[in-house]
Amino acid sequence: MSKITRRDFINHAGLYTAGGIALAASAFGLVTKSAHGQPMPDWLSLTDEAALEPDLPIIDPHHHLWDRPGNRYMLEDLLLDTAAHNVRQTVFVECTSMYRADGPEELKVVGETEFVQGVAAKSASGGYGETRVATGIVGSADLRLGDRVAPVLEAQIAASPQRFRGIRHRAAWADLSVTPSRAADAPNHILLDPDFRKGYAHLRTHGLTFEAWLYHTHIADLTDLAKAFPDTTIIFNHLGGPIGIGSYAGRRDEVFAAWKPAVAELAKCPNVVAKVGGIQMVVNGYGWHEMDKPPTSDQLLQTNQDWYHYIIEQFGPERCMFESNFPVDKLSCSYTVLWNQFKKLTVDYSADERAAMFHDTAQRVYRLPKV
Repeated sequence: MSKITRRDFINHAGLYTAGGIALAASAFGLVTKSAHGQPMPDWLSLTDEAALEPDLPIIDPHHHLWDRPGNRYMLEDLLLDTAAHNVRQTVFVECTSMYRADGPEELKVVGETEFVQGVAAKSASGGYGETRVATGIVGSADLRLGDRVAPVLEAQIAASPQRFRGIRHRAAWADLSVTPSRAADAPNHILLDPDFRKGYAHLRTHGLTFEAWLYHTHIADLTDLAKAFPDTTIIFNHLGGPIGIGSYAGRRDEVFAAWKPAVAELAKCPNVVAKVGGIQMVVNGYGWHEMDKPPTSDQLLQTNQDWYHYIIEQFGPERCMFESNFPVDKLSCSYTVLWNQFKKLTVDYSADERAAMFHDTAQRVYRLPKV
């Protein structure tokens, strides 16, 4: 990515499709009004930290891979980012990458799984180091197809029988001040939609998890879904996406106060686990990407620790897993700095609790091999 500027990274992020819903890059947290034009690696290198506890085993349960015009993040790029920490395995999460160009519309999403299966096989050869990338794969399917989604799920599993683990159908709806390019017909409460739920019911039949990406305004919808389908495991992404831009700019204390009881109620559902991280996106409103230098791990920790401690308190370490959300969060900080923050955050937790959040919860939930 040496020739890609942060402006390029944002501007060329492209359009994303969430289960058939057209979403602009803003819905994925990538759009900003301004960004320094210098190359990303040069800017990130302005804050240089050695990895803390470099031998601590990590499973990164949330990253993306893509190859788009002017914007590439592939196996080699991920391995460069993870090199300083002991990342043993990773889980790929859908990002509208490499869809099939032809064939039935509902099956085009399978192209992404076919692509990542190839990357995973490349990593598993051992020729790219000890890290095993994409030992778990989370793909996409339009659950609003209802019963017609079953062949899509079967095709996804067939594309990667040993690695395919779940579906993410994005539910990140916000007002136009937050997502100005949102499609006019994008559903506000998709998790409550009867057709969606008819398709969702097929996840348990196929032994698949559900990856939940939504904003803090819709956490109650997810709680309702979790209670309606108690035997389907839900992975709560990015702390529920607390918004800090548009109509929510300058209202962080108010957002935090509304977020806490919603998270507490969700945590009462034993079939829900939480990813801790993913809040360095532009949509979260911290503006790290506009600073002259990237934040240090201490700066990240000071800003994020109340959110992190609260969700760990509610879910317990055995139901929490730290995530990178790279390369999306790379707009704000380096991989080394991000995980140093998590290590500093947990200095007062027991060894077993830390092992759970850095490694074991992800291994259990995604049914990953021992590496």
